[in-house]
Amino acid sequence: MEDYQPPFTINNEMLLLVSSISENVGRISEKNILDSRPHLRRDNRIRSIHSSLAIEANSLSLDEIRSVISGQQVAGPEKEIREVQNAYRAYEQITVMDPYAEKDLLRIHGIMTEKIVPESGIYRHGNEGVFSGDVCIFMAPPPEMVPELMRSLFSWMCSHHQQIHPLILSSVFHYEFVFIHPFTDGNGRMARLWQTALLYEWNPIFQYIPLESQIQSFQQGYYDAISACHQKGNSDEFILFMLKRIDEILKMILRAEKAESNDETDRIARLLSQMEPGQSYSAAELMLRLGLRSRKSFRENYLKPAMALHKIKMTDPDHPRNRNQKYIRRKK
Repeated sequence: MEDYQPPFTINNEMLLLVSSISENVGRISEKNILDSRPHLRRDNRIRSIHSSLAIEANSLSLDEIRSVISGQQVAGPEKEIREVQNAYRAYEQITVMDPYAEKDLLRIHGIMTEKIVPESGIYRHGNEGVFSGDVCIFMAPPPEMVPELMRSLFSWMCSHHQQIHPLILSSVFHYEFVFIHPFTDGNGRMARLWQTALLYEWNPIFQYIPLESQIQSFQQGYYDAISACHQKGNSDEFILFMLKRIDEILKMILRAEKAESNDETDRIARLLSQMEPGQSYSAAELMLRLGLRSRKSFRENYLKPAMALHKIKMTDPDHPRNRNQKYIRRKK
């Protein structure tokens, strides 16, 4: 299988989607949406894990998964809690793994399925099928073919990643991986994680893009695209499906940022309306004027944004934690 070539054809619709995605990636990077919001990065990572596990019938809610990751006790099936812990550790490897190295695939699978399945970190030894609910979509290649198929897939990726756009290459890998179905368990989770890792190699923002949430929202379409590709003998429909999902999740992030930006502008305007230029105010005085009770909310949603935009300044900037700190509205 040295000349292995996954069957697919790049068409105009794919190219238009690649162009749209590239533009939206640029907008997100330019606006610094994820880098400036660590809470959003963490939340998106948790959403990715929740969605990927939910597709595989893990019953834990988003809040329960957040609690597990935070180290809190959660009342739930031990196996499902372990799946969350393993998935979090696996996703934390995105920045250090080599998505073009087969040995890293086996290593990460070992993390993803540790203490869950006996064949953890090794290719399967038995026959497996791909199911949508109780319906078998197709039977995977026999186990004796798996090692050579995986070697060929990685060899193809390594030799073509400079010629094929990462958005398309990662989608082809995702489909081919699902088709080979190399592991006893964890194939869907690994396929989705690996596409994210490949996209991270293209642009780092993808480690915090919850692509899995889009797949979960269009789960039947996900299985339908896989089934159609099996029948047609190429991955074209799956590539289109994934490009559309990537394009949509990026647009959702941009829409959310715009709405948040509008809210932030309104909050800053409210704060400034309570301050006379040149006059100093304590945090307590400003909170009282605004009718706020939470000091943390006031600091994060009013003070910090206003200072970042140089609308207000501290009376003692060298000692930001000064208990007597006050704030002054800058003159226009």
